[in-house]
Amino acid sequence: MSSYDDIIDLPHHVSPKHPQMSMLNRAAQFSPFAALTGYDAAIRESVRRTERKIELGEDAKAELSEKLRYLRDVEAEHPVAMFTYFVPDDRKEGGKYITLTAQVKRIDEFGQVILLADGSSIPIDAVFEIDCGEMGSEEGGMEP
Repeated sequence: MSSYDDIIDLPHHVSPKHPQMSMLNRAAQFSPFAALTGYDAAIRESVRRTERKIELGEDAKAELSEKLRYLRDVEAEHPVAMFTYFVPDDRKEGGKYITLTAQVKRIDEFGQVILLADGSSIPIDAVFEIDCGEMGSEEGGMEP
């Protein structure tokens, strides 16, 4: 005779107070867990690539200054130009280059920013290239 003979044939107990757990939730109790929280995110971040900021030569700086001067001269016409500029990364060294076509509202020399018609701005020292169409044409910039 076994020590469990008195309870072996009793019906399965179902609690009247607590609802029965679903099979999905029951299985989730035994699923693997991340012992190192944030480890996967740290690995993805370390693999993510950034670009180094390119230092412009004197000729390129002079060309940018000329284009900025042109945009400042025609800013009352709100010309459209295409800007390529560097945006530093918040988390690691480097960043990325963004190319944006936008309407120029104003060149703020004191704040060293290009104010755009949509309310955003581009730091002048981050600008890598400006394409303002054919400078001196009647259009005052390139079409979007």
